[in-house]
Amino acid sequence: MKNPSDFILNIKIVITILLLFFYGIVQAQNTRGQLFIIGGGDRSNALMTQLINISDLKKDDYIVVLPMSSGEPVESYDYFKAQFQKLIPNPIIMMNFNKTTVHNKVLNDSLQNAKLIFISGGDQTRFMDVVKNTPVYTSIHKAYKNGSTIAGTSAGAAVMCEHMITGNQKLQTKYSETFDNVRYDNLETTVGLGLVKNVIIDQHFMKRSRYNRLLSALVEFPNHIGIGIDESTALIVRDKEIEIAGESEVVVIKKPKGIIKSKKDNLVSIKSLEMAIYIEGQKFKIK
Repeated sequence: MKNPSDFILNIKIVITILLLFFYGIVQAQNTRGQLFIIGGGDRSNALMTQLINISDLKKDDYIVVLPMSSGEPVESYDYFKAQFQKLIPNPIIMMNFNKTTVHNKVLNDSLQNAKLIFISGGDQTRFMDVVKNTPVYTSIHKAYKNGSTIAGTSAGAAVMCEHMITGNQKLQTKYSETFDNVRYDNLETTVGLGLVKNVIIDQHFMKRSRYNRLLSALVEFPNHIGIGIDESTALIVRDKEIEIAGESEVVVIKKPKGIIKSKKDNLVSIKSLEMAIYIEGQKFKIK
């Protein structure tokens, strides 16, 4: 061997590459939990039983309800608890965090050890105003990475994304459940939990005809997948695979091409896009 030091250096490089490779595998496998994202509306016992089954709750596991989206948090918790107590014996705990308690270590330790975390409906902005940049945000992510199921309905569905639809229009002073047309620089988004990447989620989708709102989101984020979840319907997200559960439909819109932004009223032209509609039991993948 001409130069033993070169051989040793090469061995070290190979070991480093292998360590990085296996570290990447471990990191990819760390997210062992799943998401159960409900489009709002009534939650049937059958749908909630599916949530319980995928959560794989053991005897000593407990459920945490985060009702901070709701203007009536206790009522939201009581409604959830009343339904779940009929389906499963596990403890159901409310953690109605505020600006002070988000820093409580005992509460955060309990949150991240919950086997199922449920985020109520209401106002997604209200929820994120409490949670963002706090230990609660971190605890939810830790629970997810450690194998817990994170579920949410309506506003609790919207918060799952990186880029969260607030429901407001920048070009309109009055709130509307749907958008009158598709316009650029009109959709208001803010930071969500980011549990699902490269996806924009809208809820109550078929019931409230929110096509224009979701299309407006894809104009702002053309590389994302737009997913509209109808009421009483859910996405079961396992890594990059999504399965549909529930009574209605899920609309998936992606790959908008040839986007032209007009100077007149911020109107938009889209030459083409892909759209699909899924029902219970069907699956699709996200990148």
